[in-house]
Amino acid sequence: MKNIIGIFIVMLIAVGCKDNNKQTTEPEEHNHNHTVESPSPQKKKVLSPHTSAMATIDDAHIHIDYSSPGVRNRMIFGGLLAYDEVWQAGAHNATWIETNKDLVIDGNELKAGKYGFFVIPSQEQWTLIFNTRWNQHGKDEYNTDEDVLRLTVKPEPTKEITEHLTYKIEKTDPKKGKITLLWEKVKVEFPFEVK
Repeated sequence: MKNIIGIFIVMLIAVGCKDNNKQTTEPEEHNHNHTVESPSPQKKKVLSPHTSAMATIDDAHIHIDYSSPGVRNRMIFGGLLAYDEVWQAGAHNATWIETNKDLVIDGNELKAGKYGFFVIPSQEQWTLIFNTRWNQHGKDEYNTDEDVLRLTVKPEPTKEITEHLTYKIEKTDPKKGKITLLWEKVKVEFPFEVK
């Protein structure tokens, strides 16, 4: 009985080796064709990546969510974006700003909450707008009746081009900070205080 089992095992090993030899003697091209995968299409470069800026000042957590378009050799303000028209302050969906604490901006109170952030750029001054309708595509549903705070600021020219729209939130004092928008050769910023 042991001899029969031993012969059976030897036969199995021999058959396995024979199959392996068969695989290795096939032409190299054949094996290569089985392992080559069709190239996957490259991901399309995102022209306006979705990004955010966040900071904690005092006990206030402030979050700005936006899509960041690029200049791409275009004239932006007064060109791609007409002066004196509402812009959603980013690409695609409206930019939104959220704070978990009340803020004081330009002497006015902005209650804790989430707001659509819109701007009206012009050569001499910009109007910055906080609107209750934060979740919308572009400015499709923008309505001035839903504005909760408007302020005007003077745009500042920059020496360097900021290729992609950028927001920054910086602490300037224990309870104070500033929000800055940079794009193309323009900088717009405004201070705030945690109430």
